[in-house]
Amino acid sequence: MSGNDYVKFMTQEIVKYMDMKPEERKKRKQEKSQKDFSVSNRWFGIIPFAFRLLVKKRK
Repeated sequence: MSGNDYVKFMTQEIVKYMDMKPEERKKRKQEKSQKDFSVSNRWFGIIPFAFRLLVKKRK
């Protein structure tokens, strides 16, 4: 992707976001926050996930 293509894409995304109604933006933000990782992953990174995989693998 060339520099001009990237600028064009980013401009389109910004304009699309700005044209959205505030309610839609709020709803989109809430949906995104619900998809977030669990609390342990958010606070400690991938280490708890790796530990759980090791435990499951041994069973």
